[in-house]
Amino acid sequence: QVQLVESGGGSAQAGGSLRLSCASSGYTYAYYYCMAWFRQAPGKEREGVATIYTFTGTTVYADSVKGRFTISRDNAKNTLYLQMDSLKPEDTAMYYCAARLGSCYKDPKFFTYWGQGTQVTVSS
Repeated sequence: QVQLVESGGGSAQAGGSLRLSCASSGYTYAYYYCMAWFRQAPGKEREGVATIYTFTGTTVYADSVKGRFTISRDNAKNTLYLQMDSLKPEDTAMYYCAARLGSCYKDPKFFTYWGQGTQVTVSS
């Protein structure tokens, strides 16, 4: 089941920028209470990057991306964004959009709606 679809991934040089988008295919964003971006590098656990409450806009970031990444949403367009600036090679991972109908968590096991992922590769 695919209800969220990510786009915008690709390759960038260290210090560059990318913007990821996540569109809802079956529901309006008002249906979700929390949306988030996760990432997973080969051989590593899936890591929470940022979360946002869809109604209030309140955000939380992982320490590793604070000051560099910005999560935002446009509820009217049913679109979630992740603006990634000052990219580092360690940001290389598959990035996933996720949502749930309750409070935000950094643990991916609490999220039931997922996109297929979009690859981000940052070269030094």
